[in-house]
Amino acid sequence: MSSREVVVLSVGGVRFVTRASTLQQFPESRLARMLNDDDREFKPVNGEFFLDRDGTLFSYIMDFLRTLQVSLPADFSDYQRLQREAEFYGLDPLADLLSQEHLLKPRPEILEVRFSLQEMQAFFRIFGSCSTTVETLAGLITVFTGQQSGQSWNSPFPSQKPLVPLPLERPSHHDVVFQCGADYSAGDQFVARYVSIKPDHRKLINGTNVLGLLLDTLLKDGFRLISTRTVSSEEKVECYSFERMKRPAGLPI
Repeated sequence: MSSREVVVLSVGGVRFVTRASTLQQFPESRLARMLNDDDREFKPVNGEFFLDRDGTLFSYIMDFLRTLQVSLPADFSDYQRLQREAEFYGLDPLADLLSQEHLLKPRPEILEVRFSLQEMQAFFRIFGSCSTTVETLAGLITVFTGQQSGQSWNSPFPSQKPLVPLPLERPSHHDVVFQCGADYSAGDQFVARYVSIKPDHRKLINGTNVLGLLLDTLLKDGFRLISTRTVSSEEKVECYSFERMKRPAGLPI
């Protein structure tokens, strides 16, 4: 590219290299006027424009100019300062979006796991405030079933007989229900249900093991455990509550 197509900026000591067309996204902004020599405050020195402003905040300005979206880190808190910078550069659409902090701030996402252990069976119900998260989690869980024989239902390894995957129960978009363990049918025959949770490839029949793998999966996905409680001591129902801060999608202008 020619020297006129590439622009070098030094903002508070932080160097940025970009296209001229990126800075000219908003013709009325000071950055666009700077390239047209219409802003006396900004003049090129040795081929670079020096701006005595906050270089860290300017990186978000550049991201906005490149994508035409506002996408900020989950731990971002300098909304007023960034809005002030946007106003300084004459980027009114960005300043207007930043004035609506409630649209940009991360929101807490809640997820509950209810676990009930009854004799040789374990029952799970997962409820989440975000239906997309529940749908994604349901895609990781597979329940396999098969007719088995013998007394080794609690073995961590299923028999060599073929197992059939079962669809998960979805009472609503916000929850999913499944179970594992064994249920005797006749004689020494029983129906066994194994659970697999990706990316782990094991097929687990023991409810406690499945619970441990499920909780570990949620923790690795950014959730943090905020409480545990017994919902029903008679039915042995335990509830594990998780929370994570969900970053909002980038807001377009």
